[in-house]
Amino acid sequence: MPLPIYTAMKQIATEKNIPMEVMTEMIEAALAAAYRKDFGSKNQNIRVKFNPETGESHVFDVKTVVLDELLEMKEDKEKKEKIKPKDVGARFIEPKEKVEKAPIRRLEPTGEGDEKEKKRFNPKTDIVLEEAKKIKKGAKVGDEIKQELEVPTSYGRMAAQTAKQVIIQRLREAERESLYKEFKEKEGNVIIGTVQRRERRVIFIDLGRITAILPPEEQILRERYRSGQRLKFFVTSVKFTTKDPEVIVSRSHPEIVRRIFSLEIPEIASDTVEIKSVAREAGSRSKVAVFSHEENIDPIGSCVGQRGIRIQSIISELGGEKIDIIEYDKDPVKFIANALLPAKISRVEINKKEKVAKVEVKEDQMSLAIGRGGQNVRLAARLTGWKINIVGETDEVIKEAKIEEIEVPKEEAKKTEKKSAEREKGEKKEEKEEVVDVEKEKEKKSEKTVKKKSGKR
Repeated sequence: MPLPIYTAMKQIATEKNIPMEVMTEMIEAALAAAYRKDFGSKNQNIRVKFNPETGESHVFDVKTVVLDELLEMKEDKEKKEKIKPKDVGARFIEPKEKVEKAPIRRLEPTGEGDEKEKKRFNPKTDIVLEEAKKIKKGAKVGDEIKQELEVPTSYGRMAAQTAKQVIIQRLREAERESLYKEFKEKEGNVIIGTVQRRERRVIFIDLGRITAILPPEEQILRERYRSGQRLKFFVTSVKFTTKDPEVIVSRSHPEIVRRIFSLEIPEIASDTVEIKSVAREAGSRSKVAVFSHEENIDPIGSCVGQRGIRIQSIISELGGEKIDIIEYDKDPVKFIANALLPAKISRVEINKKEKVAKVEVKEDQMSLAIGRGGQNVRLAARLTGWKINIVGETDEVIKEAKIEEIEVPKEEAKKTEKKSAEREKGEKKEEKEEVVDVEKEKEKKSEKTVKKKSGKR
């Protein structure tokens, strides 16, 4: 039967999502700190080996074997530091002129000397080779010498009191690190969360183990957030802080459209259909350019689904936002024309160097091409990456059309004049007949009213 401490460690590990090895390391560090505080000495490097299954713990003083020269260098340095100030002042100082004229010598550093200077002897963590050989025969430079220390009877009770705070602190740190790693991996992905509460303009989202922040700039303007409402959010950033990690989520980011499309449409998830670009004005309208890698698959049809089931589910996820699915084309002229749908385009002229496109449309298509408040052309420019200028058809084309209308043969002109005159005569006759009929009806009505009045008398 496992010990209570082992079951408690396992329970905490599963709840806090911390590996069992990390839990053991935390307890070992806490026990070492407790021993060092009450029973350890200054030059001891205390380490504890703890077995959670048996509950046994062993205390060691661990030191690394170093060269004897490091100890000698340390002793020489200590002697130099102990020189009195009067001895330093008695040194001979050369005059300024000689010092200035003296040649400057540049000392090139050698690898061995630098390493020795950098590495200093530390009595807490290091042991000289000679002393190490006395403890362990055949000891070499770089080996670790472990000396087991005696554990007093009062260690258990006092260690528990000291280790309690250390373990709690280490648990918080470990939990914070595990949370950070978990959500850092989800950065740039869509996650489902529940609206928790609202503080002024900031919305707090419950993600299970952590509470995320939905700032005002990442919210959709016309969207209302009710407590308990489950929505999909895009994780924009995860920052490590002194408390819990700070997770920023978004509802207005353009990438949320791409991620929801990949979740709802299997062809996009399997990379058969690719989303080339997304342009979005959150809460109003989005344009998505799609491309099929297989000829037999229609990219727009696969996104729309049977009777529009797929696209309707995406629209409901985005709060009723309008979505235009556009077929991507390698030819920029066709791609720009597709991006400006539902407007019908007459002609597209492109300047590849400046990446500017001049689009000509008819007068009746001008409003459709531009869109309400310039939305359609603005989204098309973001989608294609081209600067788009919408222009109406030129005056020359209109003038040519008028000239063709004037140059009509004389015979046809006479025929049309006769027909129009006959139509006018017929219309006048009909008007006269209608007037006569109206006058007759009025006379009949007046006679009826007179008869009624006479009968009453």
